[in-house]
Amino acid sequence: MQFVQTSIIPQKTDQEFAVQKPIAIWLFVCCALVFAMVVVGGVTRLTDSGLSIVEWQPLVGTVPPLSQNDWDELFEKYHQTPQYKKVNLGMSLEEFKTIFWWEYFHRLLGRVIGLAFFIPFLYFLAKKAVDRPLGLKLSGIFLLGALQGGMGWYMVKSGLVDNPHVSQYRLTAHLGLAFAIYAAMFWVALDLLNPGRDLSANSGLRSLLNFSTTLSALIFIMVLSGGFVAGIRAGLAYNTFPLMDGHFIPPELFMLEPWYRNFFDNMTTVQFDHRLIAWTLAILVPIFWLKSRAAPLSGSARLACTLLLIMLAVQITLGISTLLLVVPLTLAAAHQAGALLLFTAALWVNHELRRQ
Repeated sequence: MQFVQTSIIPQKTDQEFAVQKPIAIWLFVCCALVFAMVVVGGVTRLTDSGLSIVEWQPLVGTVPPLSQNDWDELFEKYHQTPQYKKVNLGMSLEEFKTIFWWEYFHRLLGRVIGLAFFIPFLYFLAKKAVDRPLGLKLSGIFLLGALQGGMGWYMVKSGLVDNPHVSQYRLTAHLGLAFAIYAAMFWVALDLLNPGRDLSANSGLRSLLNFSTTLSALIFIMVLSGGFVAGIRAGLAYNTFPLMDGHFIPPELFMLEPWYRNFFDNMTTVQFDHRLIAWTLAILVPIFWLKSRAAPLSGSARLACTLLLIMLAVQITLGISTLLLVVPLTLAAAHQAGALLLFTAALWVNHELRRQ
């Protein structure tokens, strides 16, 4: 007798769904908090506020300045930083307060996210609602969150020594880790609500899934390239589109030696790479969408594919507008938020295709 392997979506019992649905909702709430963190972090960077707090005090730092003496002490510490001496010399206390509050709320939101994750996690463990595989995934996410806190301070430290700006390498690592944490929580939540299945028997859907996985990876790489754009302020140069000061391939691409430094330190190359990835996605995503229309997909999967196409159009529009208008705060923050929304759409597409 021959046995034929079939791929069936595991059906949840009502009891399993009742237990796992609150966990999924909790993770989605944490995703929303991380989204807010990414936006606030973007504004903090754009306003040059990230170096206003010169100490890392995970517990004591939760309490804001409460007296004039507190403000004077903080301001005096800021006076010793390269940013004050080389960029903001003569800044008033009131001006300092503006940048202080952005960094303070950025750090406070990080603490809120930690508590919002850790306390419900302990509750679900106590209620025995988390099995071993899920517990390992959630523990891994918590460890990534702890690492992110350390990475944030490691990034800030790079701007407190000689250079009044943080390292673009550490900034990009901090941004990439935020997206990774978000993706892990979002994916686990989707799995709890709608588990995937093995697609090995369906070569057509497997091909489409491989395509969407490639797009997700490319979007993540574009996010990282955006981190380098932000880190060396490459968006303040070549504020023309589609050409870069009259060139599609600008002649300054490989000005630095050794050659590989250009991909991280050269404003021309960093911006060119970011544009090139956007152009690549502008070609590939519509092709993917057309292929998805020809595949036997569910309504939710088709909606996810269409949303991916729409979000790419929105994100490219935001990117071009931000560039042409020389990085205004509102548009630049929206562009960073759009990156996470585009990444979310790509993750949803991948998960939906695994369920077909």
